[in-house]
Amino acid sequence: MTTSESAGVVFDGSGLGEWTDEERFSVTAERIAEYAAATNDPIAAHRDGSIAPPVFAVVPVFTSMAPAALSVAPVELLMKLVHGEQDFRFHRPIRAGDELVVKAKPIGYLGKPNGSTVVVYAETRDAAGELVNEQWLTAFFRKVDAGPGEGDTAPEHRITDADRAQDPVATVTAHIDEDQTFRYSPASGDPMPIHLDDEIARMAGLPGIINHGLCTMAFTSWAALTELADGDTARLRRLAVRFAKPVLPGQDITTRLWRTESGEPGVTAYAFETEAAGQIAITDGRVEFN
Repeated sequence: MTTSESAGVVFDGSGLGEWTDEERFSVTAERIAEYAAATNDPIAAHRDGSIAPPVFAVVPVFTSMAPAALSVAPVELLMKLVHGEQDFRFHRPIRAGDELVVKAKPIGYLGKPNGSTVVVYAETRDAAGELVNEQWLTAFFRKVDAGPGEGDTAPEHRITDADRAQDPVATVTAHIDEDQTFRYSPASGDPMPIHLDDEIARMAGLPGIINHGLCTMAFTSWAALTELADGDTARLRRLAVRFAKPVLPGQDITTRLWRTESGEPGVTAYAFETEAAGQIAITDGRVEFN
C-alpha cells in the first residue's frame, strides 16, 4: 500500500485504478426536462426532455464519483472537498430512454500547501456497451497537503494570454436565480448542504449558500451551444472548466468565449472564462465542436 502523509493526513494510493461497482441509470424525459429547467437552459430539445443538456452527463455518475475520490482521500476530509475541475468528452448526447451503465476510478492525487487534488475518471456506456461519454473530475481538498502524490493528472485545458488578447467571438450574460440551488439540488441529485443551508455554508468558510459549480458550468454550456453551434448538442465533443471562485445566488454571470487552437482536424475549439461580481468564477474553459 502506498500512502502520502502531511500534518497527520494520509492519502492512500493503493486504490488508484480500482473501478467502483457498475451502476445503472434509466434516463427519462422528465428527468432531462427537470435538469434543463433547473439550469435555465433555453434549448428546446433540452426543455422538452428529448436530448439531455451536456452537463446532465454528471447525474448518472454522481454517486460513483465521491466514493472513488474518498477511496484515496480520508473520508473525514469530506467537508473540505470542493469541485476543482470538470472535463467531459462526449461521444454522443444522452437521450430520453437511454439505459446507461456507469463506473468510476481514481487515477491520481497530488498535494500542495493550499490544497490537494484527487483525479477521478468515469465512463458512461449504453446498454449495448457503446461509450457515451468520459469524464475527469478533479476533487480539491482545501488547505490539506497530501505530499508529492502519484498517478495521473487530468487532461490539460488551460486558457492562454493569447486567447484572452483576442476579441471574444461571443459574450453571454445570465442571471443566477435566488432559488437556483434549491431547484438544482433535486434535479442533479446533489444534496451538499453548502448549497442549501446558509449556516452550514458559513461554517465551511463561505460567504453563504453558493451555487453548485456544475450548475454554473451548465449555464456556460448552453451559452456556448446557442452562440456557436445553433443549439445542436450533437456537435459538442468536449467541455472542460476549472472552478476558480464561488458564484452566489442572485448574481449575474458573464461568459466570454474566444476562438483557440483545436489541434485536431474537423474540430473547432474555443477558450472561455466566466465572471461574477467582478471576479473570475470559471477559468481554463474549453469547448470543442465538430
